[in-house]
Amino acid sequence: MTDTSSLSCKESIETILKKYQNQADRALEKYLPQPDQTGTTLEAAMRYSALNGGKRVRPTLVYATGRALNAPATILDGPACAIEFMHAYSLVHDDLPSMDDDDLRRGNPTCHIKYGEAMAILAGDALQALAFTTLAVSLRNKLPADTIIAMIDELGTASGVRGMAAGQAIDLQAVGAVLCLQDLEKMHNRKTGALISTSVVLGAMCSDKADDALTTNLRVYGEAVGLSFQIADDILDVVADTSVLGKPQGADIAMNKPTFPSILGLDGARQHALDQRDRALDALSGQGPEFDELRQLAQYVINRSN
Repeated sequence: MTDTSSLSCKESIETILKKYQNQADRALEKYLPQPDQTGTTLEAAMRYSALNGGKRVRPTLVYATGRALNAPATILDGPACAIEFMHAYSLVHDDLPSMDDDDLRRGNPTCHIKYGEAMAILAGDALQALAFTTLAVSLRNKLPADTIIAMIDELGTASGVRGMAAGQAIDLQAVGAVLCLQDLEKMHNRKTGALISTSVVLGAMCSDKADDALTTNLRVYGEAVGLSFQIADDILDVVADTSVLGKPQGADIAMNKPTFPSILGLDGARQHALDQRDRALDALSGQGPEFDELRQLAQYVINRSN
């Protein structure tokens, strides 16, 4: 097992998260459309979904990775926002009656409850489009064109039929089914892990210091963090209260979805999360203290309460 005794940083994980949350929120406000530009509630629904709380784990991974590799802070805002817009779109659509049918998100009414189902679908569509335009426009004349194109490809791959959308499709078809651990991991590597891993890779691509070997290790780190994040989510769905989670407790159980606790039991799921944390930390072995924020984040995702 990986030794975690060296994970102390000058800043606590709470300070790190707050710092990057604030940076992400300022940047999101910059790139989101102002209300009423179309004479509809579309912009308000987009802003509600993107700014309505959230831990900003994905933007934080962009910032922390970029900072570790001395990427200019101003370059990182665009990729961080692109990732969060894509994540926000996925939550809006996942909450729809035809998908997970959730009424609460982050302790507030979901987008379709507040603005209606049709407007929620359009808000998700617009947030997805905004993710790509933000990534392209924010980096123009700041990075080589080939790098920007590769980053757009990275985000699209992580979000589509080889990533998040496919993972959600598998999830929908898995309701009531019995999955083995390997199949459950494959599903969540797409549904949750792909976008988290891409957050790390996009942060690295903002720097000219990340060679192929390091980028490969960072991708492994991101995949492991993404899987441990999902395992923690599954555990919280069993043990946490709705008031703490900000969404209905026991939702996965109610929908008869396969989860890590349903396959491994709670203790087995907790150990599996620790194993994935160790895999993430091992991927950073040999890297200096500039990567300590990423090490802290690997620990945080399995210790969080919501």
